[in-house]
Formats: sequence, structure tokens, C-alpha cells
Amino acid sequence: MGMDTEELEGLYEVIGGLLDDPNWSDLHPDPCTDTPWPGIQCELDQPSLLLHVTRLHIGPDVSGSPPCKPHPNLSPKSLSKLPFLKTLSLFQCFTNTTIRASLSPSLFTNSSVLEQLVLNSNTGLVGEVPSSLSEVKTLRVLSLSQNGLYGEIPREIGGLKKLEQLDLSYNSFNGEIPSEIGLMESLTILDLSFNGLQGMVPHSIGLLGSLQKIDLSSNNLSGRLPPQMDPIRIEGPPILLMEDNPVNTGLPLFLGELKELTVLSLSSCGFTGQIPWFIGSMKRLSALTLDKNGLNGSIPINIEGLPELNQLNLSQNRLTGEISFNTEFVRRLGKRLDVRGNNGLCFTNNEVLVLEQVPACLDANDNKSSNTHNMSTSGVGPPDPVKLRPSSDNVKGETSEKIWIRW
Repeated sequence: MGMDTEELEGLYEVIGGLLDDPNWSDLHPDPCTDTPWPGIQCELDQPSLLLHVTRLHIGPDVSGSPPCKPHPNLSPKSLSKLPFLKTLSLFQCFTNTTIRASLSPSLFTNSSVLEQLVLNSNTGLVGEVPSSLSEVKTLRVLSLSQNGLYGEIPREIGGLKKLEQLDLSYNSFNGEIPSEIGLMESLTILDLSFNGLQGMVPHSIGLLGSLQKIDLSSNNLSGRLPPQMDPIRIEGPPILLMEDNPVNTGLPLFLGELKELTVLSLSSCGFTGQIPWFIGSMKRLSALTLDKNGLNGSIPINIEGLPELNQLNLSQNRLTGEISFNTEFVRRLGKRLDVRGNNGLCFTNNEVLVLEQVPACLDANDNKSSNTHNMSTSGVGPPDPVKLRPSSDNVKGETSEKIWIRW
């Protein structure tokens, strides 16, 4: 068993262009067998009994790996000599921000079996994503996170029908999200967070029936979320993250149809209006963050009936009214329950975890207590501790199982 001569030559050329070790080829004359390297994986072709390189991963996380060159280079010609390569992963290799690199349009045109392309945390990798990348029809994972890429996301990317994961987060992409993404019918993870994307979320995303995670956080997206998203039949535990976008509308009603949501994060989106009652019917929900919006009205009491919920952040809104959370719910969430910054909120229970955030509510029939509450919520001073003591009836009877909140 051995390697094809041209394929071995191509491997040496690729490694030589990336790693700062002129002796690498001498140290690894048989990289698939006798002198292996952790960043390389090979597979045996039974008919020919030849070993082929199918996976190449370079980065500081590879045990015993030399660092990348100050000015690394990935040659399309050399890469084409690895025709059986299924996974190419370069992590923290292109980090020189003075002399930068870019993705050549011809880099992957001959990659007929490439399934995973992962180029993450390469701050010196800049420029636009070439539309020719869409010619790699075998791609299942495309992760270009935490680089210096910019420009518009190429519309041709929708031609990657087999793609399951698309991660373009933490770059400087601008323009609109291409509607062609809705053609990627196998997509399970879509992460476009921390870019400069603008406009509305395309309706076509609602056609992606296998999505498990959508992260569009920290962009400049605006307008109503597409109502076409409501028939989504999500197969796995779905996550919808869209915080820090100037949406500036009411909470979309289609959220009530997404019964399988586990994480819903819509912080800092300028949402207004009331928290819809259907939130309490999303039984799979484990984290709900709606902080830093303009939501008003009362908190639906049925939220406490969500059995999986372990994080609830409704802080920095305009919530008012009165509601009861049972003691078990409040203590289960602990500090992961955040309702601070809503001047109309108050609690009638002495639960410490709650009183650290908002003042205690006093008996509405007690004018003196009400005045004390008004002083507290207006920032004049805390309520008189004496007024917070339970009534004699409560002392003699059973302790209430409810914690009452007024906002």
C-alpha cells in the first residue's frame, strides 16, 4: 500500500505552502502509513490498493503541528492534485492582516468530491466569496466564520443543493440575504450573524423544512419577519436567534406555530406591543430572551407553565401590570430570570431573587403602602421594610405558593 506519486507531490506542495516547516516532507515520507500526521486522514481504495488523502486539517489545535507561514499560500494547482479530498479545514492560518489573502475563483473548481470546507478564524483572509464556489455541488458543510470577508453573499450559493450547514458569521458581508438560500433544501444550520446584512429576511427561508438553527443576529435587518415562515416543519430542536436587528415591529404571530422552538432570542430588535399569549404554549422552549425592546402590557402568566424553560429575560422593556409566578418557577430560574428595567413591575412576595431586581408590591388598599411603592418605583427610596411583613392571616395560615408581580 502506498500513495500515488502525483497525489503525494500535491500534498507536499499544499503543506509546504501553508506550514512554516521546510523539513515537513522529510519527517513524513509516508504520511498515510509509517510516518502519519494528525492533521491528515487517508482512505484505502480497494481495487488499486492506493491510499488517498481524504481529510486535511491545519491549525494550532493539531497536536505537534508547526505554525503556519507568515504569508501562507494555498495554490489551486497544488490542491487539484488531491482529487479525493473530502474535508479541507484551515483554522487560524491566514492571520497576517498586513499582507492579506483571498479566495481564488479557481481554487475549488476541480474539487469534485469536497464535502466540507471549513476556513475559520483567518483574520487575514479577505475579499469576496467567489461565485465559482457554487460549482462544488458535493459540499455539505461550508463554514467561513470569523474571517475578513466582505461584499454580497453570491446568489449562486443557492445551487448547493446538498449543503447542510452554512456559516458565514463574523465577517463584513453587506447587501441583502439572497433569496436563493431558500433553494438549499437540505440546510439544517444557517448562521449569518455578526455581519452588515440589510433589508428584510427573504420569504424563501420559510421553505427550508429541515432547519434546526437560524442565527441572523447582529445585522441591520429590518421590517416584518416573513409570514411564510409559519409552516416550517422543523425536524430537530430548532433555535431562532435574531437579536440586535432594527426590525421595529410587533412580535410576529407565526411564532405561535413553531411549537418545537427551544431557543428564541429576539433582544434589541425594537419590538413593540404586548407579549403574545401563545408564548406560553411553546412547551419545548428552554430560553426566551426579549430584552431591550419596547414591549408593554403584562407578562402572560402561562409562561410559568413552560416545563423546559430555564432562562427568561424580559428586562429593559415597558412592561406593566400584575402577574403571579409560582415559587418553584422563580427558584428554578434563579438569576436566569431577569425582569429589571421595567418601571411598572413589582412583586408582593419577599422572594430575594426577585426583590433584587424590582421593588415589592404593597396592598393596593393601603394608601400608605401605595405611596411607599410609588416612591420606590420613582427612585425616591425603597419601601419601608415594616410594610413588607405578611399580614397576620398569612402568618397563621399557609404560605402562598404564588409570587405576585405588578407592572
